[in-house]
Amino acid sequence: MTESVGLRASKLADPESGPDIPVIFLYPSTTVPVQTQLGPYQLEVAADGEPAATVKGVVLISHGSGSTPLVYRKLGWALARAGYLVAMPEHPGNNRNDNSLADSPDNLRNRPRHLSIVLDHLEGTARSGALGRVVVIGHSMGGYTALAIAGGRAQTPDGAAVETRADPRVGGLVLLAPATPWFVAPGALANVRVPIMMRIAEHDPHTPGWQADIVRNGLNADTPLDDQQVENAGHYSFLSVFPESMVQPGFDPAGDPPGFDRSAYQERLTDEILEFIAGVLAAD
Repeated sequence: MTESVGLRASKLADPESGPDIPVIFLYPSTTVPVQTQLGPYQLEVAADGEPAATVKGVVLISHGSGSTPLVYRKLGWALARAGYLVAMPEHPGNNRNDNSLADSPDNLRNRPRHLSIVLDHLEGTARSGALGRVVVIGHSMGGYTALAIAGGRAQTPDGAAVETRADPRVGGLVLLAPATPWFVAPGALANVRVPIMMRIAEHDPHTPGWQADIVRNGLNADTPLDDQQVENAGHYSFLSVFPESMVQPGFDPAGDPPGFDRSAYQERLTDEILEFIAGVLAAD
């Protein structure tokens, strides 16, 4: 395990939709880290630190609708500290600062393309020119994004096909409380053939259990699925713990069902994700 995590913020051009894609990269580094302020959050990182000579693999994290990649900062940091290069894009038009494309067909088309653009960038800058198998982690709307980039064929509520392209570099998915109603058509998930780890919350009004059933019932029988319901968890229990100043009534992302220990669960979830990623990459 590396002792330092580097952080680099970039903006990548999207030739199809216009707005640049902001991306936070977390990676193993040889530079000494310091406590760094990232908006309302702190993270021990080496800003623009020197990258370590090697990484174990690449992980993408896709945030939920109207959210930000920084709410998965501790997970991304832990994965980078374990030796992975982690890319966390902010989806233009569907983030905390600009949610103008929420619930639109454009958003359904754009999100998986954003991830492929990040992979293109990484492949273009990699010393070897190849990334190998990549794992995509998606929470809520990020779960839709992960399934779409892995070959899921989505439809809008009125039945129109959503034009997306599967990316063959994706070798595994981690779905956290995934949003899935765009995959209800027969065969919509038949081309998703990569191993999947799925965790859903017992108390989740945003992506209730029937949305996980779409995944369970839509995959081919031989597609590996590690599927668990997290007892007493809520939809936002998969996010990093918020600073104490942000934990207040009315700010739902910082709250959990009574008695749920988000901090303890985050440690367990990180261990499970690390084990899953190692298994996916070992299959190369």
